[in-house]
Amino acid sequence: MTAPTVTPTTSASAPTAGSGSPAVPAPTVAAPVRRRRRRPRVLVNVIAVAFCLVWVFPIYWMVNTAFKPSDEVTTLTPIWFPLRPTLENFTRALTQDGFLVYLRNSAIVVVSAVLLSIVVGFLASAALSRFRFRGRRAILVAILFVQMIPSGALLIPLFLSFQTLGLLNSYIGLILAYVASVLPFSIWVMRGFFVAVPVEIEEAAKVDGAGTFRILWSVLFPLVMPGVIATSVFAFIAAWNDYLTAYVMLKDQGMYTLPVWLAGFSTNKGTDFGGLMAASVLFSIPVVVFFLIVQRRLVSGMTAGAVKG
Repeated sequence: MTAPTVTPTTSASAPTAGSGSPAVPAPTVAAPVRRRRRRPRVLVNVIAVAFCLVWVFPIYWMVNTAFKPSDEVTTLTPIWFPLRPTLENFTRALTQDGFLVYLRNSAIVVVSAVLLSIVVGFLASAALSRFRFRGRRAILVAILFVQMIPSGALLIPLFLSFQTLGLLNSYIGLILAYVASVLPFSIWVMRGFFVAVPVEIEEAAKVDGAGTFRILWSVLFPLVMPGVIATSVFAFIAAWNDYLTAYVMLKDQGMYTLPVWLAGFSTNKGTDFGGLMAASVLFSIPVVVFFLIVQRRLVSGMTAGAVKG
């Protein structure tokens, strides 16, 4: 018997001689490897979504309760969506005695604290990053040390100091208390942005005849704008949400801020949970609006700093 002849066949992945067509790569084992890599990513994404749901749920329940009528709020069976949505809770919250007065008080205190913390923090961070003087490192260490101390631990010394200076029960005292609490963080953050700016930019401005304040305002301020906005957001949230400092520093109820008013939100029949949740929603809106306003400037400032730097 003669052995059968085997005719060689050309693989689909190998190019034929003289055909001029590009070679098609042979299938590899990359697909199983990619599947293995996707599994940890899917697990991480699932965990991240679970954490997000846990964090978002209180906000969802607050908004959900704000639109429920009284009988749905006090029922023992949880109602995940309002069966009969209503705006009565918002009406009761807005018509409470002193709501507009407390809103005005919060606006005055928070805006003043944010502006003052930005101005002082900007100048202090510029001095600590651009000038060399004796005690500079000691000041940086002190700022870092104060930042690590809880704000509640400084409340009693701050109260005694303001009592001696006659700043209790005044807007000025409360504003200074808020500035003192957020200033270490503001200086530390903005100093990092100042350090990241090349010194050659300032030297070029000096060659062109610009003075110190001209360089600070026209050259450095646009470049550190992301840091200024980040610290302003932190100062706004800290001052807007603060309850303990305002409650301790203020004695006159007509000067209370919104957090103090919100903590004592009640009616003759007890705590109005629907109105309380509606007031909480109204209380949260300014923070969201402020962040949406500065978010675009934050991104544009980072882009400008990257291009100019």
